[in-house]
Amino acid sequence: MSTTVFIADDQAMVRQGFGALLAAQSDISVIGDAADGEAAVAGIRRLRPDVVLMDVRMPHMDGLTAARAVLADTTTAPKVLMLTTFDIDDYVYEALRIGASGFMLKDAPADELVRAVRVVAAGDALLAPSVTRRLIAEVTGRRRPRAGGSAVLAQLTAREREVLEQVAEAKSNAEIATALFVTEQTVKTHVSNVLAKLGLRDRAQAVVFAYENGVR
Repeated sequence: MSTTVFIADDQAMVRQGFGALLAAQSDISVIGDAADGEAAVAGIRRLRPDVVLMDVRMPHMDGLTAARAVLADTTTAPKVLMLTTFDIDDYVYEALRIGASGFMLKDAPADELVRAVRVVAAGDALLAPSVTRRLIAEVTGRRRPRAGGSAVLAQLTAREREVLEQVAEAKSNAEIATALFVTEQTVKTHVSNVLAKLGLRDRAQAVVFAYENGVR
């Protein structure tokens, strides 16, 4: 079954280039695109793609506002991968908070774009080390624990908290498994339990939660 993708970017060359690249993959199907935020929201709601590539800066409605709109409906919300020119874009922190699954630089190699779509489609977050450092700096500078965060954290077992700490460092399941001397499947189970107990959408939001609540 193909992963369906929607591309939102105000540059026609970007939409066409990304579209052609992704459409050439046997497991990915591009089902629509839009040149501005308002059209993107309408198209995404109509077509219901699995993954959305969302440009941060677009006319009529910026990418952050558009992402917030389509992620509001948690039952049908797609995975959103934000596209940006700079990895230190001011939108990073807020986009991850509202549920974006990660960031992708527009000038990244073609194979990285394809991998990114597959990664977020599988339910994982795409957090490059530079973006993670930015996130840490943002949260450290505005450290204000989420209301009720401590009580929610108390629901985690000691091992689940360890896993959350590892996730907060943007480590993969394989890296966490090595660090904690367990199998990758065990890590996946722990991550799923952590997300469920904390009421989080994915690993990206887990990173935000961890730093907001002093886990790291």
